Amino acid sequence: MSDGRHGTRRAERYVRAPSAGRGGVGRGCLGHLQWLPVLLLVVGVVLDYNTPPHFSAEALYTAAPMTAAALLSLRATVLAGLGACAADAALLVHFGFLGDSGGRSELAAVATVSALAVVVSRLMYYSDVRLQSARRVALAVQRAVLPEPPASIGNLRIAVRYQSAVQDAQIGGDLYAVQDTPHGVRCVVGDVRGKGMEAVKAVDVAVGAFREAAEQEPRLTGTAGRLDGALRREAERRAGIERTEGFVTAVLAEIPPSGDALRLVNRGHPAPLLLHGGAVRAVEPSEPALPLALAELGADEDRADTVPFPPGTTLLLYTDGLTEARNRAGVFYDPAARLSGRDFSGPEALLDALLADVGRHTGGCITDDMALLALTRDEGAEDR
Repeated sequence: MSDGRHGTRRAERYVRAPSAGRGGVGRGCLGHLQWLPVLLLVVGVVLDYNTPPHFSAEALYTAAPMTAAALLSLRATVLAGLGACAADAALLVHFGFLGDSGGRSELAAVATVSALAVVVSRLMYYSDVRLQSARRVALAVQRAVLPEPPASIGNLRIAVRYQSAVQDAQIGGDLYAVQDTPHGVRCVVGDVRGKGMEAVKAVDVAVGAFREAAEQEPRLTGTAGRLDGALRREAERRAGIERTEGFVTAVLAEIPPSGDALRLVNRGHPAPLLLHGGAVRAVEPSEPALPLALAELGADEDRADTVPFPPGTTLLLYTDGLTEARNRAGVFYDPAARLSGRDFSGPEALLDALLADVGRHTGGCITDDMALLALTRDEGAEDR
């Protein structure tokens, strides 16, 4: 607000959201902020009407269209600008200031800022278009590196999901792969440290090494060892901090052709979940292990844990984008607690329900990519 419509006004504060709030973050992250321009106009009119004539709510009138430009569409920005001009003009008429130079100057200022808000809105729109184009290219590259696995292998039904955090055009480092091998169905879910092209290179190396090693290595621990070696060689070709601190957390799983057992090798990754009849169990490793590409820092060999995997059971592998998803109160998402007591018809239904629940928990504001892989062993189906 300002001291006197004819004199020097107090400093105005424009409520601006960062550009990422509109083009770089999902609409759910905006929440109730989309009503901020309306609130500014309403508060401005109430204050202007109920204060002495020499006070003005010009700062709030100009803040409304600029806020709309940052948060909302071009149409909303134009409407906010028109609303600001109309509100200011109406109050100037009410107090009898529209005919003097101070009143006309004030209205001209509101109209000028409203016009600038429209320009800002258009500039942000074209920036959003370029960002989304870059994002589509990035996702196309990612899909090429992470091909879709088959919907079923023998008595196993398989589903995957990759949920991107729409925050910029960088490509995430989450990975998954499923391979039907002579030793059983083997799969991996992992998370590369960092983002961008260096992360994509590591994902490509990891997936390629896994596919080759899964076919050739008779033991799952051997597959993990081959992955570790390939990623260490890839890290040696990098420069700077990526050379010494590049690593990949991962869980490797093996479902043998017959039997009710499941083998797991966990290299510093969130614990997989086993779901059966509404019960959810987190499979923690019997011994902690370093992430892939860091094995030379420890002397222990990989250990495979064997757990029951009877018919009707679903194995859920995921990256930490799931467990680090937070709500507005800062509470992390707990998949074991949220899935407990629920039954699903198959892996597709499980992942659909899981993503929907994460969306409700976070209000649609996902801040990190997440890769999800679910495998269900059908009841009554014959083993391969």
